[in-house]
Amino acid sequence: MKTYDYDYREMQEMAGSTRHILTGILVGGLIGATAMLLMAPRSGEEMRAEIKDKAVDLRDRASETVKDRVSQVKSKAGHLRGDIKGKAEDLKNIGQDMLVEQLDRASEALEAAKKALQEI
Repeated sequence: MKTYDYDYREMQEMAGSTRHILTGILVGGLIGATAMLLMAPRSGEEMRAEIKDKAVDLRDRASETVKDRVSQVKSKAGHLRGDIKGKAEDLKNIGQDMLVEQLDRASEALEAAKKALQEI
């Protein structure tokens, strides 16, 4: 049991250090890309225009992605709503059937009790 705990803790530590390394690589890459853009042999006006164009493109792609996700969520919510309504209707029908069955049993028991009282 103790070796499993030790192995689990060891794996957690390795996963944590891996996460830190990957984060460092990502941040370093972003800093390098930014430095490359700023040091490129272009005029400031060209660079600003390119950055603006890329920012507009990124905004448009993000907007489309959000719209797609919202439509997917709405679609799934509609499907779930339909499924829930269907299941609720099924449960309602089952409940009504059970009620009718119990009322029939109670009616039969009442009739049997009436007959028993009349015979006395």
